[in-house]
Amino acid sequence: PIGGSRAAAAALPAGARTALDAEESATVSLFKRNTPSVAFITNKQLRRASPYALDATEIPIGAGSGFVWDDEGHVVTNFHVVRGADEVAVKFQGDPKERAAKVLGWDEDKDIAVLEVAELRGKLRPLPLGRSSTIQVGQKVFAIGNPFGLDHTLTTGVVSGVGREIASAATGRPIAGVIQTDAAINPGNSGGPLLDSNGSLIGVNTAIASPSGAFAGVGFALPIDAVKGIVEQIVRFGEVTRPVMGLVLAPDGSLAQLLGPEVLRAWDRNASTTDVPASGGVLILSVVKDGPADAAGARGTTRDPSSDDVRVGDVVVRLGDAPVRDSSDLYRALDELRGGDDVQVRVRRGAEGREITLDMVMGEKVTRFGPT
Repeated sequence: PIGGSRAAAAALPAGARTALDAEESATVSLFKRNTPSVAFITNKQLRRASPYALDATEIPIGAGSGFVWDDEGHVVTNFHVVRGADEVAVKFQGDPKERAAKVLGWDEDKDIAVLEVAELRGKLRPLPLGRSSTIQVGQKVFAIGNPFGLDHTLTTGVVSGVGREIASAATGRPIAGVIQTDAAINPGNSGGPLLDSNGSLIGVNTAIASPSGAFAGVGFALPIDAVKGIVEQIVRFGEVTRPVMGLVLAPDGSLAQLLGPEVLRAWDRNASTTDVPASGGVLILSVVKDGPADAAGARGTTRDPSSDDVRVGDVVVRLGDAPVRDSSDLYRALDELRGGDDVQVRVRRGAEGREITLDMVMGEKVTRFGPT
């Protein structure tokens, strides 16, 4: 057998190219076809060498990835990649020049930002859009990005789960419907594309779950179906809209500290929203004057000036059909609404925690980024 192996090795000419099987050929083709559409993004911020220095120097603070959205020079990435930047630079494969990019707009709650590279308008190939709603656990996926500054790196894996939920890196608000993958995602991959086996864009790589900060087999990508609506709002209208209630909320767990176990037991007896415990719900600290909650009659938490006792405000336990056990439940329910929607809000009120229903018309927060 040893002699046979030597004979086979001798029959293979020195320097001969290794033959690829069909699967390898498809992967190589996918990488070559889509890599020119993936950007290496650098976040640059002004820093002074010392408190006494007059001049500030532009220093690269962080790096990430992005991808071409359309032929108008728009590039999509994660908001946390460009947050706080004084200047954003992008670089593409085969182009030795680093290009300045304008941050066109962002949605920090969903960790998405849109850049504009005006000088490359009409010169970049956008990635074809897929549909994240049709992906299945087990199907192959491919991540292209710049981990640890190593530009244009390909990692492969499968969809490990769908419908996951993570917290926004910028605001901590929950992002639902997230794709889980075992394709290696490391620092620098953030904002890069997650592709299916056809090379279609199905997600935006955004985070990992790891106790060490390095990849541990659990990566997350924002679903492209949700990203598409945000990007189109920014590109077409130069704004992002969000439904608002006009409330200032207490941190989760505040109610139990304020009321104590005896009062909570009384609240439990009076609760008709049985899927939310007495210690659950979201406590209203204050109500924005003339906002949706104010018009609906919601009450905030106050302090009695004579006794200095705290008077607990309304506690939101249901928004529409969705039970509200904590702030994540509330934000998740808000994501399903739009400004102008008429919604019934169930709250617990008063010393006995009696439940009442408020009729609230959602307001709208519009973040405008100027003309596009």
